[in-house]
Amino acid sequence: MDLKLKPFDFAQAVAKAGLSQDGMPLSRAKATNSVEKGSFQTAMSSALKSVSDSQLETQRMQKELQLDNPSVSLEDTMIAMQKSQLGFQATLSVRNRLVQAYTDIMNMQV
Repeated sequence: MDLKLKPFDFAQAVAKAGLSQDGMPLSRAKATNSVEKGSFQTAMSSALKSVSDSQLETQRMQKELQLDNPSVSLEDTMIAMQKSQLGFQATLSVRNRLVQAYTDIMNMQV
């Protein structure tokens, strides 16, 4: 009986198991890679855009409410105002902490 062994292909075995090379499930590995590839600049820029969009939507809802649009309720408008206010306050807090960290670093003695 002649038994020939084929070389073990680790990459093929991992792919059949639905895992990435580091052993994580493929769906999770893709999500982690997309997060790792992002930079602080892109994260901050997307957060600022999100806050800006929230404020613009709130302004639109306020105008529609003033024009007595029946599809826009006072409750929804007030909730949108609170959400945009919280987002702005959080953004302002992050900005203040970044400025403080920059100031602290600049005041360090070398």
